[in-house]
Amino acid sequence: MTNPIRTGVVGAGLAATAFHVPLVLSLPELFVLHSVVERTPPADRPQGTVASKFEVSVNLVRKYEDLLSNPDIELIIIATPNATHYNFAKAALEAGKHVLVDKPVTTTYEEAKELGEIAQRKHLVLYAFQNRRWDSDYLTLRKVLEKGTLGHITDFVSHYDRYRNFLKGSWKETASPGTGLVYDLGTHLIDQALHSFGRPSKVTAFIQNLRGIGDDSVDDNFTIIMHYPRSDTNPYLLTVTLRAHPLSQRTPQLRYTIRGSKGTFVKYGLDVQEEQMKEKGVQAFGKDWFGKESDDIQAELEVVEKEGDNEPIKSRIQSERGAYQELYKNLAGAIRNNSEMAVKWSQAAMVMLIVDLAVQSSKEGRTIDVPSVQY
Repeated sequence: MTNPIRTGVVGAGLAATAFHVPLVLSLPELFVLHSVVERTPPADRPQGTVASKFEVSVNLVRKYEDLLSNPDIELIIIATPNATHYNFAKAALEAGKHVLVDKPVTTTYEEAKELGEIAQRKHLVLYAFQNRRWDSDYLTLRKVLEKGTLGHITDFVSHYDRYRNFLKGSWKETASPGTGLVYDLGTHLIDQALHSFGRPSKVTAFIQNLRGIGDDSVDDNFTIIMHYPRSDTNPYLLTVTLRAHPLSQRTPQLRYTIRGSKGTFVKYGLDVQEEQMKEKGVQAFGKDWFGKESDDIQAELEVVEKEGDNEPIKSRIQSERGAYQELYKNLAGAIRNNSEMAVKWSQAAMVMLIVDLAVQSSKEGRTIDVPSVQY
């Protein structure tokens, strides 16, 4: 691309410095980091956190309005606390900018729906940062599902567990819209489930503050069950269970257990890209080891070749390489070439609808029907 997309990043916290800035800088043929909005840079980094950390020349902007009014900016990346996403994204769209929003894209389905309508009306790209569609483990799983190795899927269990018996002091742990584990990690698990199986018919959820520390209204544990009826493509009932537990002491943690009419897929361990980017920044990209999982956490596959077999075939599957850059490449293609978006905004909005229904289900103690809306 001879005309890189001039990009502004809003925020200089973890989302910006661990994900968005390294990804933007790793693709100089597609993006140029023009400006970063940081209202109050640290005293020891007067040039701004991003300029200091990555040793790059970038405009430090104190007011968001100044970024919006800059005619050179084409794309704005929202990497701020969750409750601000809707207002920041709406203002950017109204100013005629393309927008990439970190997850959760908003705090409600209605907000997400409204943003989509504005982007459509103004012919702008509005993209959700669902990077975990390019996790190594999920790419590996998708390959197995697409091949039909497991037969018809009957049970899909996805975990994002960890052991943390303390609070980190983050804004994510305070009582405000869009905080808690469902909005943080749950949105990733929901997106992967929807991407694999589409809209469910019902949702049942159990959301709570298991540890009893911090504000009791801020959840640290959830189980979300998505119910799928029989269909033309699957003669079996399908149950999708999404779980995150804060007191799970195990190394490596269980990630997936998938059961089908012909076999079972089990995967332990988390994708390595986040930790590699945190440690090496932009230098991680292009290395032979980037995005590659250790062989000792390869997925385990157990299948029967034909009905009536008593001896299943057991094997391990070489993990696909994680590829977060692909999201940004697709984003650039959507902006410059009108390419089809890999993460459609209707899909991002559906994630928020499932979140809304899960919260309602947990509060009311009942299973909720999922309305028929576009995915």
